Amino acid sequence: MFRGIDEVDWASMEHAYGSAADVPELLRGLASPLPQERETALDGMYGAVHHQGDVYDSTLASIPFLFALAEHPGLPDRGGIVELLASIGDADDADGDGDGDGDGDGEDASGGAHASGGDETGDRPDAEDSEGSAESAESGDPAEDNHAMARAAVRARAAVFLDLVTDGDPEVRRAAPSALVRFHGEPGRVLALLSERLRDEPEDGVRLALVESLGLLGRLHPVSAAPAVDRLVALCGPPHDPGLRLAALGQLAASAADRLPGDLVATVVALLHTRSQRIRPHREPVRTSSDTLIGSLRRIRPADEEGARLLRTLHQALGARTDDRIALLKGQLSSENSADRCNAVWMSAGLFREWRAAHQETVALIGEQLGSDDERLRAAAVSVLEFLFTLAAPAADRLASLVASGTAPRAQGSTTLHRPLRALARCGDARAVPALAEVLRRPTVPNETGYAIGYLGPAAAPLAPLLRERLAEVPLDSPDTFHRAAPLLSALGSLRYAQAVPEVLRLLHGTSREPQLRNPLVKALAGALGAFGPEAREAVPALRDLLAGENAVAAAEALWSVDGDAEAALPALLAALPPELEGGCHRTAAEALGRMGTAAAPALPRLRRLARSAETGARTAAVCALWDIAGDPDPVLPVFRDAWRRNPYTRRTIGACLVRMGGAGTPVHDLVRTELASSRRHRARAGGHGSHDVLDDELLLRDCRAVLEAA
Repeated sequence: MFRGIDEVDWASMEHAYGSAADVPELLRGLASPLPQERETALDGMYGAVHHQGDVYDSTLASIPFLFALAEHPGLPDRGGIVELLASIGDADDADGDGDGDGDGDGEDASGGAHASGGDETGDRPDAEDSEGSAESAESGDPAEDNHAMARAAVRARAAVFLDLVTDGDPEVRRAAPSALVRFHGEPGRVLALLSERLRDEPEDGVRLALVESLGLLGRLHPVSAAPAVDRLVALCGPPHDPGLRLAALGQLAASAADRLPGDLVATVVALLHTRSQRIRPHREPVRTSSDTLIGSLRRIRPADEEGARLLRTLHQALGARTDDRIALLKGQLSSENSADRCNAVWMSAGLFREWRAAHQETVALIGEQLGSDDERLRAAAVSVLEFLFTLAAPAADRLASLVASGTAPRAQGSTTLHRPLRALARCGDARAVPALAEVLRRPTVPNETGYAIGYLGPAAAPLAPLLRERLAEVPLDSPDTFHRAAPLLSALGSLRYAQAVPEVLRLLHGTSREPQLRNPLVKALAGALGAFGPEAREAVPALRDLLAGENAVAAAEALWSVDGDAEAALPALLAALPPELEGGCHRTAAEALGRMGTAAAPALPRLRRLARSAETGARTAAVCALWDIAGDPDPVLPVFRDAWRRNPYTRRTIGACLVRMGGAGTPVHDLVRTELASSRRHRARAGGHGSHDVLDDELLLRDCRAVLEAA
């Protein structure tokens, strides 16, 4: 297996973490007699040699040895090696259809959602300047060359996969068909072999992989699409077992939706019910307890992983057919099998994040899962309800019952807010207030408590004195000062509780002189004072002192809000706008000037220059300020139209300004009407999601409706 491995100059090569001198050890680990060592080695190959899909010179050098391992009879866990080879060969491959075994809805192998960006404040790194400008791929780029060589190397050995399709190890037989379809150059021969194996294969899991590979074959090789689709249609009906029929329906939806049965949802729900009754008690194979990524994924997979994959594939293929997907989810969520319901909860997450639809009944059914005895099912339901914010309202009664049951508050020393309580607060339900008061009275207040309170609006007013007390206890000049104070300041600002001004000034006067610690805290303190408004007049001297420092913009904005002194605030805000178009992001200053209205008229020349910036977000902020100060729509509307099309992350800002513009924005109301007619959320994107994407989209829709109602 390893002939010649010591003759390779591995030390001269690289992987994701530097020298590839350790690659021979990883490769040998894949052949270890100890399961834990094999698992650790495979984890290392993905983590370093094929890190996040990258291909290095050491990856290329590993390919012959990986093939030798995959072909070695009797070696355990070769299925994982075949999958690794397929991933290396398919890395960054434009020919790949990108579906594989994933769900396309931002869920991981266990059904859990990937958290990507964002915090409780919503002040996550804004993507308004990530305009997706494509960089031209230059000929001779080493990374591109490596990907091309990897594809060629795996395709050159693709005949190996022909033999592995009939290997004695079911896990190898499960992994081989997809690799065979992707890399073998004779699709007709592959189609014949897949059909033959479907007839003879005894293992259910392998049969499902064969069906998935049939669908992939039809998508990757148009010349074989028609016979592959015909085979899938035949597999959709009796006498085939429910799991196989579900798999065929999912692949047919992705390959030839016009060949689906007219009663698709009823058929799928019936098959799901029949399959749930037939499914054998789940027996996990013996696994190691190694602390690796692969080991962790194995441990947290749902009991019916195959069933989950079948339904995820179907949901992904149905895409924008939201009525069918909602009906399907209702059927899944009504199943007697808790694994089916748990999988449905996770699958609903992708639907909620990507598509606008009538979600109320689905959300209510997810709320019903909170009463289940299955802890994993309850946790899945809470996790999904958390990111829905106001859309979680149909489940609020169930959340409130769970919170009121006494199980919601965490133990005295907990540093995290109990998730059902956070979900209830995020949907704006006042029944969260008593439990949050209890949390605020405890010795340790979870940092996210203050941010959760901000979603409750005036209903949270009884919590203000407790928030003030906790702010008074925040230590001065501590590395933890900002993290403890910022959520409390956010909540107090949202409640406009000016009685807390003394506590805010205590922190302002006593904060560290170290800029890295001081600046974020001062911004948060100034933000709270600005939110308090004129009732915070005793803070005016302190805010004036900040006008000459690094926090001048935040201080100037707060000073205007508290004192209305344009003469004092304008110089700091003008200084933050560049005389030329070069420089960083100046949106904060432009937004502050816009809030000043006509009092900021001296800023108009610089705002007009900023409106010609190359940064979409800066241009958008500048023209919004131009409208708020001068009331002239002519320089504003062309920028709105361009930014709306170019970068969806600007639409919230534009929508809010159009609400203020009233009839003056009529020439771009076609954008608003198109947005309201779209079924896809404006921030939906491949490869991830933000924690506030659903909320941001619902707020955009609210503003769009307000724009048209006021026209």
